[in-house]
Formats: sequence, structure tokens, C-alpha cells
Amino acid sequence: MSSFLSDAVADAPALLIRQAQDAPTPRVAIARAGAPLPMLAAMEATQANMMVPLFTGERDMIQAEADKLGWDISPYEIINTTGEIEAGNAAAMACGEGRADVLMKGQLHTDVFMRAAVSRDAGLRTGKRFVHIFHITTPDGSGSITISDAAVNVHPNIDTRKDATREVVDLLHKIGNPRPKVAFLSATESPIEAVPSSTEGRELRDWAIENIRDADFSGPLAFDLIMSPKAVQDKKLTGDPVAGQADAIIVPDIVSGNALFKSFVYLSGGCAGGIVMGAKVPILLTSRADPAAARLSSIALGAIVAAG
Repeated sequence: MSSFLSDAVADAPALLIRQAQDAPTPRVAIARAGAPLPMLAAMEATQANMMVPLFTGERDMIQAEADKLGWDISPYEIINTTGEIEAGNAAAMACGEGRADVLMKGQLHTDVFMRAAVSRDAGLRTGKRFVHIFHITTPDGSGSITISDAAVNVHPNIDTRKDATREVVDLLHKIGNPRPKVAFLSATESPIEAVPSSTEGRELRDWAIENIRDADFSGPLAFDLIMSPKAVQDKKLTGDPVAGQADAIIVPDIVSGNALFKSFVYLSGGCAGGIVMGAKVPILLTSRADPAAARLSSIALGAIVAAG
């Protein structure tokens, strides 16, 4: 094992869990729920009063997994379907029709799940772009960082990153940060024509300052200047309102976002809750590699956002 890897085991952030428990309990449609990880997450979140499940998928598989957990699911609706596509469509339709408040990925491929979510038949489109946000907390829960977009948009254009910035600020407001500090990532703090993310970072910063209230913005910023107060002092950026103390990072592409998210998780032991914003309901795009704490964190985010 690489010496850079952390063996810290993060818990789901207690403040986020409590906030979700204080919110109205959402109905969560789980697309193809009949597998160990989604059923365990559903049971734990239901028992923690963070959700009421609506299961889609093969009824016998769902029941078998519940039986393994000793969980009585007779009070909850099961929509019996066959295969990934039917399960994804049924869960997305339940949300579009107002029978569920949050859409959650179970045991199906991400492309199938997202195709169901963006289908016009599902009724989840709002005219906004769908953007993914990771809210990552430190193992002891003392700090956090938010990243968009690390999972959905491969090469987000300026308009998509503007939507991502709005959604990140809105999410951070909802979870209790009254004035988040948002950085636009590049490889330099100066706009350089040869580095498109740097000139775009400056454009996005200027736009955000003019158009989004109750937040501070800076860009372009290299990663050291986003995270390290010492780097900020060494490079004489101490007057910057975000440098060295960012709450959120807007990335220029999925590669940098994905690498950052996994670095925080695998190198520092962070707990990453993920949510897709911009649809009629929050969408939880969980992964087969997600530990239980990350799944609970994602469900908590969904409950908070669904509460408005």
C-alpha cells in the first residue's frame, strides 16, 4: 500500500445528519434496490429518520436483501420491475410524478440511471443543467470542502460552470454556511492565454461577484493557493478573500474534479457525500465503492435539499 494512503475511517458528519433529521422526512425512490449496499444504506437512513424508501427493482431480490438484514420492509412500497432500465425509469417517474422527493441510484450502471433521470418522460428537467457536487468532510468532522463537477459534466463550458457555482453556493447556504468562499481552479493565479482554465477562472470570478450574493469568489487559483495559508503568505496573496480558506472549488473538467475528490478521500480519509443538482428533485449518484458513511452523507444532503 502506498504510504500516501490514509487508513482513517470517516464517519458521516454528525452536523449534517442532525440537520437532515430535523428536516421533513423525504420519500426516496431507490432505482434497483435489490443489492446489499443500497439496501443497507436505505435501512440505516430509514432507521435514522432521514428517509422513507420507495423501492424499484426485482421484488424477490429486494425482499431477500431485506431479510438478510432482518429489516421488515412491509410498510414500504415496492415497484416490481425487471432489469436496470425498467428500474431506473420507474424510480425517475415516481419522482417526476411527485410520489418521491429524492432519486437514489441502486444496483445499476450510472449511464442507465442518468439516462432515466434526464429523460423527458421522467419529468425531472427544470431547464437547468444537471451538475454534480461532492461535499467532503474531514475524518473528525472538523472541516469540509465542496467540489463541482467531479462526476457528471466532462468538459463543462462557462455556462455550465456558472450553474455549478450557483448550485454550490445554494447548497452551502442550506447546510449552514452563510457566506461560502468559492475558488475557481486552475494551475496559476494569473490569467494566461496558454492556460484556458486561468482566463476562464477570471471570467467566472468577475461574473460571480456581479451575480451571486452572500458569497466570496476568487480565481484563477492553483490548488496550493486554494488550500494552504502558508502558500498564500509566500506568494503574497493575503488580501484575497478566498485564498487559503476556500469552502468550495469549481473545477474546469471532470478529470481534475475526480482526481481532487479521490485525493481527499483516499489520501486524507475524507467522507464524500454526493448529490446532483438542477433537477426537479435531488439525485443521489452513489458508487459501488462508496462506504456506508458516504452513502449516509449523500442521503442527508438529499433530505436537506428536498426540504428546500
